[in-house]
Amino acid sequence: MTTDAADLARLASLLADETRAAMCLALLDGRAWTAGELAAHAGVARSTATEHLHRLIGGGLLAEERQGRHRYVRLADPAVAHLIEDLSAHLAPAAAPARGLRQAAASAAMKRARTCYDHLAGELGVAVADAMTAKGLLDQRAGFALTDAGLAWLTADAGLDPADLRRSKRPLARGCLDWTERRPHLAGVAGARLCERFMAQRWVVRIGSSRAVKVTPAGREGLRALLGID
Repeated sequence: MTTDAADLARLASLLADETRAAMCLALLDGRAWTAGELAAHAGVARSTATEHLHRLIGGGLLAEERQGRHRYVRLADPAVAHLIEDLSAHLAPAAAPARGLRQAAASAAMKRARTCYDHLAGELGVAVADAMTAKGLLDQRAGFALTDAGLAWLTADAGLDPADLRRSKRPLARGCLDWTERRPHLAGVAGARLCERFMAQRWVVRIGSSRAVKVTPAGREGLRALLGID
């Protein structure tokens, strides 16, 4: 067995456990969680969660942060978020089981709009990418690339800092296959900064503690004026 094959098998084994997979999916909201919060989310004891977190941190998928006596974990970097989202997009849609109204509403909210680590996903994320493409700001024909007009739009109409866009080591624009829409939404620095701006202006707000977000009345007006999204 080659070293590369062994390393790949080791990486795959980290996600080949339902509890660890549930933790990684929860962390796609881009926020830092405590071990207790992740234990409650995954439905396991805190001691069990801690064991799983040690494996995920040791394998490079999660990073640990400490603030005083508190310990938090988050996804190690955007590349890990893309890996998990891409793997999710390859899952065949399962037949929906019978479920309560609350679960059905939560699932519908996630499909409409959610965060994918630090950018927008779901119907809203795809709509933003499509609107930018229709306006000639984004070229999807050979991967995701901002056009010259798109770069000018980001720094002028969208109000993003040109220096911030240039100094990042991440790709400026990247297509991220959406696991509910089966089409790409905008990731990379451009996707992250747009999401950040929409939230700062409260065009988009989180729904409770989930990854789901919703567009506010101000957001509907703003997105219509900025990108023609109805």
